[in-house]
Amino acid sequence: MTVTEPPRGWVPVEHRFLGLDRRTFTPALIALAVALVLAYGLPAVNAAIPWHNEIRAGSLLDLGAGGTAVPPVGWQLENGTLAGSGAATSPASLDAVLATGGATIELRGASYRGSADAFLDQVRRSEGREAPAIDGARGTVTTSAGLVGVAQSTTGPGGDGLDVAFKMAGGAQAEAAPALLFRVRTAPGQFERYRDEIGGVLLSITPGAGR
Repeated sequence: MTVTEPPRGWVPVEHRFLGLDRRTFTPALIALAVALVLAYGLPAVNAAIPWHNEIRAGSLLDLGAGGTAVPPVGWQLENGTLAGSGAATSPASLDAVLATGGATIELRGASYRGSADAFLDQVRRSEGREAPAIDGARGTVTTSAGLVGVAQSTTGPGGDGLDVAFKMAGGAQAEAAPALLFRVRTAPGQFERYRDEIGGVLLSITPGAGR
């Protein structure tokens, strides 16, 4: 008696449905469900989750040693401390991040013995840069409290940016004062949309003790 082997790819009748192998349905449906969740589910969940650290009117961002800045109302405080919260903030280890849909503002402190201009050079040199990015001319910014910073903008395919470096004290204390980097990053073409809010935070930076 000769036993004939079934042709390769042959599916038994009990496993067929409309000519398809029913055994492949479950893995295919799982893969489809995962794809749908990634494409539609996660963005929908993200949009539905309320921001728990939304900035309210009258809030002040704690920059340490009495220094403050006014964050934009409605933005998210992703990292950092608001003034009056009771948590201590060190100017030399400050790392505050404010975010909204297409932009982030970071205020980062460091111990640096040198000028604001040299501090900005060191930051940009240590982090490197994207080859296609174009740097704007370097200039100065003076806050409403009279603090002078060194500013440089960047534009590239990945988005737009602005870096402003400050020394957070003046007079005889300038050399040993903490340095502050004010950094903005936006999605391509979004900087103008947030210009007023970015400028509001920047101009509101007020140094604390030692000024």
